[in-house]
Amino acid sequence: MAKRIAVIDRTRCTKASCGYQCIRVCPVNRMGKECIKQDDEGFPVISEALCTGCGICPKKCPVKCLTIINLLEEAGKLVHQYGPNSFRLYNIPLPKTGAVVGLIGANGVGKTTAMQILAGRIKPNLGDYGHAAGWEKIAGEFKGQEVRNYFQALAEKKARISLKPQNVDQIPDVFRGKVGALLKKADERKRLSEAAEAFGITGILSRDVAKLSGGELQRVAICAAYLRDADVYCFDEPSSYLDVKQRMRIAGKLKSLASEERKSVMVVEHDLAVLDYLSDYVNVFFGVKGAYGVVSGLKGARNGVNEYLDGFLKDENLRIRDYPIKFGVSAEAERRTLPFFSYPALGKDYADFSLECAAGEVRKGEIIGVLGENAIGKTTFVKLLAGIEKPDSGEAPQKLSVSYKPQYVKSGFKGTVAELVDGAGIRRDVFDSEVRAKLEVDELMEKDVRHLSGGELQRTAIAIALSKDADLYLLDEPSAFLDVEQRLNFAGALKQIVEGSGRTAFVVDHDVVLVDAVSSRVCVFGGEPAVRGLAGAPEDKRGGMNRFLKGIDVTLRRDKDSKRPRVNKPGSQMDREQKESGEYYYSRAEG
Repeated sequence: MAKRIAVIDRTRCTKASCGYQCIRVCPVNRMGKECIKQDDEGFPVISEALCTGCGICPKKCPVKCLTIINLLEEAGKLVHQYGPNSFRLYNIPLPKTGAVVGLIGANGVGKTTAMQILAGRIKPNLGDYGHAAGWEKIAGEFKGQEVRNYFQALAEKKARISLKPQNVDQIPDVFRGKVGALLKKADERKRLSEAAEAFGITGILSRDVAKLSGGELQRVAICAAYLRDADVYCFDEPSSYLDVKQRMRIAGKLKSLASEERKSVMVVEHDLAVLDYLSDYVNVFFGVKGAYGVVSGLKGARNGVNEYLDGFLKDENLRIRDYPIKFGVSAEAERRTLPFFSYPALGKDYADFSLECAAGEVRKGEIIGVLGENAIGKTTFVKLLAGIEKPDSGEAPQKLSVSYKPQYVKSGFKGTVAELVDGAGIRRDVFDSEVRAKLEVDELMEKDVRHLSGGELQRTAIAIALSKDADLYLLDEPSAFLDVEQRLNFAGALKQIVEGSGRTAFVVDHDVVLVDAVSSRVCVFGGEPAVRGLAGAPEDKRGGMNRFLKGIDVTLRRDKDSKRPRVNKPGSQMDREQKESGEYYYSRAEG
């Protein structure tokens, strides 16, 4: 049976100021029925039962806040809907004892909603958003299904759930005090000392939570969730703010939580290498962002990730995207082009940190990936090149125009995204042809900048940075808050702009899949985090990646079907062989 979904983005709706175009042009309304009418707050409300799916109101809406979707396939069981003409989730993933289940999908299709339901933070309403469903009714809707037992356990408070939320930056708003006090409160398993060591936070236990960096907050939040005595552990985007070494260390700990302690672990993650390494199984989420999400059946991790990338779910016999996400057969080749500019050895000293940068040469049309641990000086290096920081020794390149996307993007601008873009001094032709659609900024143009989510703000900042007329593009952690597809769309847009113009770019990021996809050479940082940083010169990617991966004791291979980078299981035959040969950066494709 076909379903029709009508969604109104109330953050963009201008209500009466547009003259209620949607109400005026609706053919059903003009026939005397009330398909679209105003609610008590002045917002339009669309009756999905009366809507014919003609598509006129979305086309006439001046701010493009309406979406009408005709579902030709049975999506599944409606589990939750937030309100009238708002997001809804079909089906629900389930944890598995002794295994890690990864949730993969685009932003805005319900992964966090599913986590909140499984953790008992949201009680599913089965689509009847006007009334709270009783647990008996919820259980009855899933009669004969495994999920019924899970919901019954939640209803009877027999399910012990530990949740690491997505937005760790909100922790200081709800807890004031020392890190140690926060973790002692969470330590139901009496393993604080062991967990603090495992997650690398022993040195910050005496610090105030309010003074922690994003990466420190993330590790504290993961540790707190780990310390609780639970049957099911849910981690929503655990790799955000963490460097590659920290990501792999935490991934290993979460894997052992499932396999050795026989706990159920569920993870939402956009770092493809981490998700694949961490997960035993995956559920694929698909649908229309902000409108609806559907949860696929459970799949083996490798096959599930490959099906998501391919855009076709085999068991469901369903195409979820009209194009595949592809990876090159070989890594991005080093560009043998003319030198563009060079810079001398640079040095910068602070009270408790020093940075030494080797002299380097940059070529026309190349993208250089910057790799290294957190607090090792990568952002300082980029700021030295951009002229934002002045070196204490050496001199940064002169007469270069620079476009800089900072690590932390703020949203203090008063106005819409369209107004921000208009006043940003960009090349409009580049914005319209290369980045607007690829980075999904079209849908944001009428939104107030102050109301953008982290991912929306990130995409806007990247789009503006890439659209400026510059010799050098410096992008600091562009993958933060972006989903898998958005990260690779960014890589494609950057390569098109840089290679096509003969300019150059430096990309600082901790997602090795993104760095591998976008860069032709790399800068590798060494030293001691928060004490001394040593920035290497731009070098051959194979040599640089080998050295970087060896430093974190990780080997990569390419998947034989999708060609995506995959992390080898520590101690596996391929891991041992690559380490023995010194080839930490993949040497051949394998399943």
